[in-house]
Amino acid sequence: MFGPPAEATRNYLKSACFSAVWVLAIGVLARPLGAQERGPLPPPPGGTITASAPAAQSSAGPREPTSHVINEPPAMPVDEIIQKFAQREEDFRKERDNFTYTQDVLFQTIDENGQVDGAYQEVRDILFTPDGKRYDKVTYAPVSTITRIGMTQQDFDDIEKVWPLVMTTEELPKYDVKYVGREHVDELNTYVFDVEPKKLEKGQRYFRGRVWVDDKDLQIVKTSGTSTGLLKKKEDQAFPHFENYRENIEGHYWFPSYTRADDVLHFKAGDEVHVRIAVHYSNYKRFSTTIKIGNATQIDQPKP
Repeated sequence: MFGPPAEATRNYLKSACFSAVWVLAIGVLARPLGAQERGPLPPPPGGTITASAPAAQSSAGPREPTSHVINEPPAMPVDEIIQKFAQREEDFRKERDNFTYTQDVLFQTIDENGQVDGAYQEVRDILFTPDGKRYDKVTYAPVSTITRIGMTQQDFDDIEKVWPLVMTTEELPKYDVKYVGREHVDELNTYVFDVEPKKLEKGQRYFRGRVWVDDKDLQIVKTSGTSTGLLKKKEDQAFPHFENYRENIEGHYWFPSYTRADDVLHFKAGDEVHVRIAVHYSNYKRFSTTIKIGNATQIDQPKP
């Protein structure tokens, strides 16, 4: 794993979590993280469910919700909505496995003057071989300039599962899901739910926060929260608050499009690190195999 500077040996287990669907996480651990960039993070792509970037906040303790939820009953029983959106999420998960796409991860640490003092960037294409086997290919990965924080296995687990949350029928029993109300998000009317893991199991990572479900498609279109899980006593880790937005693909499913975080991470040793993170998912294209069929050839039956 990556660690902090050698002189801070008591902090050797520090980490900051950032997200994208990285298939070869161990390979990433074997090399440094990305190139320095100045200036603010780019805005979400057009046509995406969006929200203004939050001001940097401390990762310690709960934060006040910034949404405008109306305490209004849903159009159907809450339990029915939850079961239906979990099934739609299961359908979406299977459908997304049929698509190629590009993911662009930008992770920055910010100094006390608001300037970027370290950055990592990686662009990765998720592709298929001609016979339909899924694989990923790194297309851009400049040398990292990040020095103040590192990564652990929990980070990569969050990258794969927590930030681009998919609340399937298999995942649903692990969580308490509470109906909060209704909210208009961009052009959509949504049901709003607070999600909390029922129990933290060893080796598992979980989402804690809020989800917005489109009231027509009954699919998650936005998530906002943090990742969590059991940590060892000596581990000194902090995980940023993030927001994930989805976009409609082919008129049927809402796919992850953009994730952002702007947070101040506090560690037990007293250190704090301001981080900004952006993950873009783009160029979704359905994979289809091409089978070439030659001209028909007549075969004469052998004479008796």
